[in-house]
Amino acid sequence: MITFSIITCTYNASQYIERTLKSVERQTYPHIEHLIIDGLSKDDTVVKAETYAQATTTHTASISSERDKGLYDAMNKGIGKASGDFIVFLNAGDKFANDNILADIAKQTEGHDPLPGVIYGDTDIVNDEGKLLHRRRLSPPEHLEWRSFRHGMLVCHQSFYARTDIAKRTLYDLNYRFSADVDWCIRVMKEAERQRLTIHNAHLTLCSYLDGGMSVKNHRASLMERFRIMSCHYGLFSTILMHLWFVLRGLRHALRTHLPS
Repeated sequence: MITFSIITCTYNASQYIERTLKSVERQTYPHIEHLIIDGLSKDDTVVKAETYAQATTTHTASISSERDKGLYDAMNKGIGKASGDFIVFLNAGDKFANDNILADIAKQTEGHDPLPGVIYGDTDIVNDEGKLLHRRRLSPPEHLEWRSFRHGMLVCHQSFYARTDIAKRTLYDLNYRFSADVDWCIRVMKEAERQRLTIHNAHLTLCSYLDGGMSVKNHRASLMERFRIMSCHYGLFSTILMHLWFVLRGLRHALRTHLPS
C-alpha cells in the first residue's frame, strides 16, 4: 500500500489554515502523514495546527515552527522530514478536490512496480472564502515530460506528486525566490526520465488552489525568474521563441474575453 507525505508550509496563515486541515482530515485514505512546517507565525496558526494534530485519528500529523529562509526553504525542510512514497504539497488555503483523491490515486497506482516518478492532474482555483472561481487556465497534457514546461507550467505544483526518493535528491533551488517550483518540477521530471520511471496522468482534478500565490503577487520578478529557468533547461533561443508565443497567446485570450458574444 503506497503512502503519502502531505507538506503544508505556513506563516501567519490563521485565516486559511483550517480549510486545509479539514480537507486533509476528511481524506478517506489512511496511509498518510501530514507535515506542517511553520515559519514562526505571530498569529494563532500554530495553535490551530497543534489542536488539529492532537485530535486527528485518521493519520499522523506533526508540526515544527522555526525561522526559515522563505517558502522554498520551508518546502525543503518538509521534504527532509517526509517518509511517504509520494510528496504532496498543500499549503494554507489549498484543499483536495474531494475526500477520496488519495484513495483514488492509490488505487490507480496499485501494482505499479516501480512506482511512477510523478503523478499529476488538474487544478481548480478558489477565492479567499474557498469558493470555486474557475479551472486553472493552463491544462495538463495527456502525456507530461520535462520538455512540456517549455509551454508554461502546465501542472500546478499542488497537483504534482513527486516520488519522495527523487524529491530528496532534487531539493528546491533557493537561488530562485518566486519560481523555484517551476525549476523543481522540471528537475524532478528529468530525474524520473533518467531512471526510466513513468509519469502518471491521474485524469483527475486533484486540488483546489488558493488564488493569488507568491508568484502572482510578485508577477514581474516571477516572470523574469521563469525566463532564466527556461533558458537554463531549454536554451536561450528556444525560450525567446516560446515567450513570443506566450505574448501572442495572451493577446488572443484577451481578445476572446472582451469580444461581445
